[in-house]
Amino acid sequence: MFLSMGAQVNFDTISAAKSGRRAVSQIALAAALAAVLPVTSVFAQDTATTAPAPAAPKLAKAQIDALLTTPDKVVFIDVRRADEISEIGSLPVILNIQISELDRFLAYIPRDRQIVTISNHAGRAGKAAALLQGKGFTVAGAIGIQD
Repeated sequence: MFLSMGAQVNFDTISAAKSGRRAVSQIALAAALAAVLPVTSVFAQDTATTAPAPAAPKLAKAQIDALLTTPDKVVFIDVRRADEISEIGSLPVILNIQISELDRFLAYIPRDRQIVTISNHAGRAGKAAALLQGKGFTVAGAIGIQD
């Protein structure tokens, strides 16, 4: 700081400025620690008590037949591998997205239709249905092709 001749220095002002800088330094230190250290808040959501998405119902043959009559209102997603589909077979019209790839292809799944998920015994189909329900899709149910 440059002081010209005859300038008066108010030491109270200097002392206040130093304590102000000290307070700013303490706030900065507290913010840095808060960013690094884990903090538990009473407002934080407890994930252990969050209810899981309801399980999609396993559809009966009559329900599947009824859904097949309205292809403009439903999409069937087979979550099996391509070799399983070729060996075992599937429904006439499906969208094939393996369960491991489902998150990646959510943008391609129509949101204006009910969804039916398909697997061999409805195990993977149920998991896929729960994932889709959790993402806001309307899921009619799950199917096990071999059931």
